[in-house]
Amino acid sequence: MTTDTDSSQQPIKPPRILNLDIHTANGRLEQILKALASDKRIAILAYLSNRISSLNEIAEATNMPASTATMHVNILEEAGLVRTELRPANRGLQKICSRTYDQLSIQLPSPQAKSEDRVIDIAMPIGAFVDCQVEPTCGLVGEIGIIGQLDDPTSFYHPDRMHAQLLWFRHGYVEYRFPNRFPARMTLDSLQISAELCSEAPHFNPDWPSDIVMWVNGVEIGTWTSPGDFGGQRGALTPEWWDEWNTQYGLLKIWRVTQDGTYIDGVRVSNVSVNDFDLTSAPYITLRIGVKNVNVPGGINIFGAKFGNYPQDILMRLRLREKNAGSAE
Repeated sequence: MTTDTDSSQQPIKPPRILNLDIHTANGRLEQILKALASDKRIAILAYLSNRISSLNEIAEATNMPASTATMHVNILEEAGLVRTELRPANRGLQKICSRTYDQLSIQLPSPQAKSEDRVIDIAMPIGAFVDCQVEPTCGLVGEIGIIGQLDDPTSFYHPDRMHAQLLWFRHGYVEYRFPNRFPARMTLDSLQISAELCSEAPHFNPDWPSDIVMWVNGVEIGTWTSPGDFGGQRGALTPEWWDEWNTQYGLLKIWRVTQDGTYIDGVRVSNVSVNDFDLTSAPYITLRIGVKNVNVPGGINIFGAKFGNYPQDILMRLRLREKNAGSAE
């Protein structure tokens, strides 16, 4: 995570996936679907699949008048599907456009959901950790600048850490506390954690595996091996001041703990179930995210809602059910 780069690196770019849950999209899903309900806007997205272009180039490539192309690009930008920026041109400034996502995934209602179910979503800013132990390379940055000093673990105690939008470290962990306040008549059916993550390499390196681990209430729930540290192409939300040779974005990963085991992106990884958590001894649920000292290069980047490719912080979803619903307690 330094300001030098190896220009010979040719990053392998994973698909940028926008994941939306129909229950929590808060109107954004409708806006996106309306934006996609146009052959002309689909043509613009197809044209931008592997390039960045000016409005005039888009208009010419899609056989539209410049004013029509501008209108459609504005709709796509408002939906978050296209990113624009002003760059110097021969005559003043010109608007340059790029596509923000390669895939759209929509989570529809589960047919197994019962009327007694209740879902609680809690978004945790990445800088709101209550404990940490980190080793360099490490650092934090906010929306407008670096927090503290790079490669100085004491920066993780800086008061401005609460404003962090990207943090990284080579080994260690950060720990968060989520409120534990569901009603006594309810019991935990499943617990889900989603976050945008990747490895931490010098500069960036798409071939840099790291074993990223999560613990809930001190119980290790599962390890995801990140393939690399992604850069070379600006993240959809990454601020302009952050140089492109730094880490730019991660992958959105989902840990889900149910009554019968733990899954990462739907793949079973352990036998740990929600019954293994002690949820009665404290008014909070602890979540630790870290990297063990293992025989892979390692490290972790954690992205906030205003950095990377996904507009979310660390999200914990608790699915509750009535204690007398389903199987007996």
